[in-house]
Amino acid sequence: MTHKEIIIKWFRQIEGIRKASKIVANTLKMIEAYIKPGVSTEELDHICNLYIKRNWWKSACIWYYQYPKYTCISLNDTICHGIPSKNEILKEWDILNIDVTVIVDWYFGDTSRMYTVWKIIPKAKTLVEVTKKCLEIWIKQVKPWNKTWNIGYEISKYAEAMGFSVVREYTGHGVWIHLHEEPYIFHKSNKNTGVIMKPWMIFTIEPMINVWDYKTKTLWDWWTVKTLDGSLSAQFEHTILVTEKGYEILTLPD
Repeated sequence: MTHKEIIIKWFRQIEGIRKASKIVANTLKMIEAYIKPGVSTEELDHICNLYIKRNWWKSACIWYYQYPKYTCISLNDTICHGIPSKNEILKEWDILNIDVTVIVDWYFGDTSRMYTVWKIIPKAKTLVEVTKKCLEIWIKQVKPWNKTWNIGYEISKYAEAMGFSVVREYTGHGVWIHLHEEPYIFHKSNKNTGVIMKPWMIFTIEPMINVWDYKTKTLWDWWTVKTLDGSLSAQFEHTILVTEKGYEILTLPD
């Protein structure tokens, strides 16, 4: 489901989204201690959900369009929407993204980040570093009266200059009463296109970067999205508030 109107948030809505964003950020901070060889992605999913419930929130992922788990955990060549499994066991050299979304009273919080399992190969390390830098570049483009797709223009320019590719199909998005609403933020786009950013808009920024080709494939479960060529992929995500003078990152942990 998508919402086609860009909603400018008011104070109470911003506060609700800010609280939700803090919960997801703290969830990702908490789970880092459990990232180690021998742990299943399903176990990580349950630990995240327990933390969310103890803070009186609930997962927005579970049963969203029949999605069967509480978080999305995307391992190695999985770009996004990886379904946690008891059969998917972390091992040394792995990289993974954990994406957490919560909801209470129609206020959503949405964020994700990369984790590494002990030592990783140099190419994977560079991929994670470049993807994190892409997020930082995007954030600096968030300011009133700039065009939304200048974000994608700057990110793709940097990622491709570093020898990586940018996933086209999946975007950042607005949040509040719908998990996905306008504006949609493309990872690769033309300069000075998109809509004008205005104070009190809230949206996610979530670049997905591949080692080789940008093409994707969706598995039989209709959720798991992998690189077509089997190469590694990485993603970072923040929820951002456009302010009168710039931006506020809502999904920072305590």
